[in-house]
Amino acid sequence: MILQFIISLLLWPMAEENYFSQSFAKNQFSSTFASPAPDEGAEAGEAEIDVGEIIFEHIGDEYEWHITEWKGKPVAIPLPCIVIDGGVHVFTIHHAQENGYTLNEDGKLVNAQTGKRPIDLSITKNVLALMMSSLLLLVIVLCTARWYKKHDALKEAPTGLAALMEPLILMVHEMAKENIGPDYRKFSPYLCMAFLWILLNNFLGIMPFFPGGANLTGNIAITLVLALFTFFIVNLNGTKHYYKEIFNPDVPVFLKPVMPLIEVFSAFMKPVSLTIRLFANMLAGHIMILSMVCIIFIMAKYGPLLGSSMTVVSVLFGVFLDALECLVSFIQAYVFTTLSCIYIGLARAHEE
Repeated sequence: MILQFIISLLLWPMAEENYFSQSFAKNQFSSTFASPAPDEGAEAGEAEIDVGEIIFEHIGDEYEWHITEWKGKPVAIPLPCIVIDGGVHVFTIHHAQENGYTLNEDGKLVNAQTGKRPIDLSITKNVLALMMSSLLLLVIVLCTARWYKKHDALKEAPTGLAALMEPLILMVHEMAKENIGPDYRKFSPYLCMAFLWILLNNFLGIMPFFPGGANLTGNIAITLVLALFTFFIVNLNGTKHYYKEIFNPDVPVFLKPVMPLIEVFSAFMKPVSLTIRLFANMLAGHIMILSMVCIIFIMAKYGPLLGSSMTVVSVLFGVFLDALECLVSFIQAYVFTTLSCIYIGLARAHEE
């Protein structure tokens, strides 16, 4: 419980930075998802649908949480913008100009006069999603622990929430036992927290309505911090044999100057692989689902026959992708936890 709270605080400053989806990805993929040019006979003033903008608006971070539209007006939750720039300034994004700030091309707050970014500690959409999901996971874990405190698990089968959580926790428990070894219990709390947190946020990201829809595990800053936790746990708990194999491996003499460089590079590539795998898979899933939805609006202007037929195809493919994304959400949480177990197990190895 304490570990979950600490990790949430450490992730806060990182949650508002989605570098890939806010800048690089938008520039790279906008042309790919751009809708075809309207016909010459189209009515004047007909707005062309910018699919790339729609997609990256949904998967990117924002200073407000858009819920829906009602009678042509957006319904959104205004979030507090907190910046440190010659003092602490608190305002909502709708009052940014009054306080001397504006948004740059990446959608981040900058000083309107200097054009420089201040220290931004705003409660953005991703930060709020991080807080809510961490709180929800905390409640789930405490409710599960409360059931076991009041019941004898050896004589009574778990019910309700405990029945749902027990197989997941036992799965991670056995995973750690098989890959880490005798002292696996020391690392089980972190592994369980990582698995449940990733799984919960993956499922929340698929939900199309509040409080879901935030692209938290598709944010490279979030996945990087999670991977760094595994990296530090691995290397701070490494045995003498682990470091001997890195810096003084049992190889021929002519390979001894080369092998440490390769091993150190390999050690730093492990968190990179964890980061990219989780981030890329979840981001790609969001993009595919949103692309299927946008096809409906793109084809609508080509007539009712083509529009209605493509709507059916888009809905069917959208449902299939949603089901596939649920499976991917579990698999990615499982893979991240499994690889973390393997990396920790390799660091805890002893010389035979």
